[in-house]
Amino acid sequence: MRRYGPVVALCAVQFVDVLGVTSAITAIPAMLTGVSASPRATPVVATVYAMFFGGLLVFGARLGDRYGHRRVLLAGIVSFGVVSVVGATAQEVVQLVTSRALQGAAAAVSVPSALRLLLDAARGDADGGDTRRRAAIAAWSATGAAAGALGLLVGGALTDVFGWRAVFWVNVPVALLLVVAVRALVPRSRTQVDATRLDPVGAVLMIAAVMALILGASLAEDAHRRAPGGVLVAVGLALGAAFVATQRRARDPLVPRAALADANLRTGTVVSFVNTATTSSAGVLATLLMQQRLGVSAVGAGLALLPFSLSVVLGSALSTPLGARLAPRPLAALGLGGIAAGNVVLAATSGSVAGIVAGVAVAGTGLGIASVAATAVGTDVPDALGGSATGLLNTSAQLGTALGVAGLLVVAAAAGTATAWAVGAAVCGLTAAALLTRAGRGAPVAG
Repeated sequence: MRRYGPVVALCAVQFVDVLGVTSAITAIPAMLTGVSASPRATPVVATVYAMFFGGLLVFGARLGDRYGHRRVLLAGIVSFGVVSVVGATAQEVVQLVTSRALQGAAAAVSVPSALRLLLDAARGDADGGDTRRRAAIAAWSATGAAAGALGLLVGGALTDVFGWRAVFWVNVPVALLLVVAVRALVPRSRTQVDATRLDPVGAVLMIAAVMALILGASLAEDAHRRAPGGVLVAVGLALGAAFVATQRRARDPLVPRAALADANLRTGTVVSFVNTATTSSAGVLATLLMQQRLGVSAVGAGLALLPFSLSVVLGSALSTPLGARLAPRPLAALGLGGIAAGNVVLAATSGSVAGIVAGVAVAGTGLGIASVAATAVGTDVPDALGGSATGLLNTSAQLGTALGVAGLLVVAAAAGTATAWAVGAAVCGLTAAALLTRAGRGAPVAG
């Protein structure tokens, strides 16, 4: 238990944070009815968690560097439980939205530190350290996929049996159990605390940039809101440019300059972005096609996409033996090739539910392999950059989901769903080719 206990406890943190996203989504209609809110509030309730989660990930990672990852993780878990009470007792929509926002913020504080502590716990001796690290990262990825698969079912079951408030109340005892597990099983990080001060200007700019990009991309998914969504995306890009400019001048930048210069971290963030941009969009397009054109119910569409998450677990498990034979970049290229193949199957069989099931299963297996490889290469950095690496990798994945879904929905509206899937396949294929080309030259991919 001493050997595997920390990995189990930290993967449980990942499970709860991901489950909190998907389980709440299925309860949104009941939530809005319960607080007498208009259905027009649905987009805000659905996206506010992702906005705060994506926006605060890098800042949360820096908090771990500054004050200790175990201490920050425990604070994040406690906060997640406390703000869940705010949601469970909500009487109007502002309180409900506030709770979801604070849940996202608490998760953003927890996840980077949990991943950093996981990598520390998996660091072993020279004989078994690499194998243990690959297995721990695979467990982390598989846990997230399993939570994503179960979240919709758990949220629906809790809402049907106990009411929507149970989706929030269940987090209170779970948070208490996680606190006990982390305190009992997870040692403090071996990395020396970073005494440099935090960068408040950089933090505000990055948080605002990521939030604007996520909200703008979400609005752009709706044809009637595409114009304001595009404006917000442009604002987010401008804020991102301002963030980069301030980081070059800051005495203690939010993202250390060495992190921006690290080729492994750049490669990991590019692959993480492409992973989620091409698979999240594939799932959304499949859901819309099944419900709007094939007459499949919402529950039926969810069940048809269940093989995707299960295949991610399979791909994550396969990454351990494959990683013993392949370096991380070729392994990432293999996974991206699997995602591309899945998108090709989807494009070729877009009028068939069976084709969709087969396509998402292939893409999910590729995602499991590619996500483990991206995390492995992206966190293969000096210890001083470990916290920043975990924050940037997770932020890249969140932005990939938001921008990928929005972008390919626009392509689907203009040229058809099959074309959008083909574009996703092409993006994966080109990224895989770049990885293999650079690996063949002995140079890493730089984003």
